Amino acid sequence: MTPLLASLGLLPLLAMGSPWWENYDQRDSYRCSDKATVVVERNDSQASLISGGYRSTLFREASDAPGLRYRNEELRLIVRGDELTVERLPMRLTCTRTDQV
Repeated sequence: MTPLLASLGLLPLLAMGSPWWENYDQRDSYRCSDKATVVVERNDSQASLISGGYRSTLFREASDAPGLRYRNEELRLIVRGDELTVERLPMRLTCTRTDQV
């Protein structure tokens, strides 16, 4: 695992699913390094970042910047096409979509 992934709190993915009431429309898997994979479940209002048995819920952020943006107190997710950016400033990690799960 890369030091950046460890510092962001992103550990290797364990199988997890969201509660039915969160009703996520989209579920995508992203590779962030040679060994690290995260899953992002999202809808128009919120997103959930799943990694290493942990889940972070983020809420849609209004922005004129490109991409879909979700944020909580610690993290920001930016989804642009097949690219996911995970920010816990000052650190930033870019991941690439591997498939829809």
